[in-house]
Amino acid sequence: MKQAIIIRKDIKMGKGKIAAQASHASIGAYKKASYLTKKQWELTGQKKIVLKTDNMQTLIELFTNAKKQKLPVALIKDAGKTQIPEGTVTCLGIGPADDNKIDLVTKHLKLY
Repeated sequence: MKQAIIIRKDIKMGKGKIAAQASHASIGAYKKASYLTKKQWELTGQKKIVLKTDNMQTLIELFTNAKKQKLPVALIKDAGKTQIPEGTVTCLGIGPADDNKIDLVTKHLKLY
């Protein structure tokens, strides 16, 4: 069991902003997981992996592919209160789910 968080590298965000956006993605995807999946993930250490993508198009493709696989997903759009314009898509959360299911969608991505 793991969760993947994918961050866009083509927009300028400070480290704190990235951490906040990743947190939104993690919690957002977690909320969409089944009760049993949540409990299993919680009992096995809540493993997460943070990955990167170069652009919005790839992030949307990942989102679409994850949904097709019936994985819990959360596409995060910024509120526009600090560093970037309102509505900017910053990152994506996938899972928690079985490692193999997440890897089907994310295996080609590099670590952040």
